Amino acid sequence: MIKENMTQNDRMTSKAHFAEKLRLAGLRPTRQRVAIAALLLDGRHRHVTADSLTEEITAAGLHVSGGTVYNTLNQFTDAGLLRRVMVHNDYSLFDTNTDHHHHFYEAENDQLVDIPHDDVILAQLPAAPDGHEIKAVDVVIHIQSKNS
Repeated sequence: MIKENMTQNDRMTSKAHFAEKLRLAGLRPTRQRVAIAALLLDGRHRHVTADSLTEEITAAGLHVSGGTVYNTLNQFTDAGLLRRVMVHNDYSLFDTNTDHHHHFYEAENDQLVDIPHDDVILAQLPAAPDGHEIKAVDVVIHIQSKNS
């Protein structure tokens, strides 16, 4: 998150940094995209939903519609700036860590926890159907607390 005690010059430099990051990813740096990039792409590895990000944007005093947040998350994912983690059915979270890794998912708290990619060992994968190749393997291990 952009710190409140930043000078006006620091904010402009930060905005320019995120605008350039968006341009390099092939996205037009609109005001909304730059604001969302400043919240999401600050180097921290975390997982967000469209709703949690909308709450964060509102708490930061910004005004961006929920639809714009959702569309921006999808655009950032398509551009390789985020990674979508499908948890179940149509529910997914967005991960700022785009390096290859896996996840634990705790539904009780709607929380993803990173698992280093080399901590998951798959003995054998099935052959891809004719005319296809395996692009990636993403493992989500659903967990619950022992007290549940």
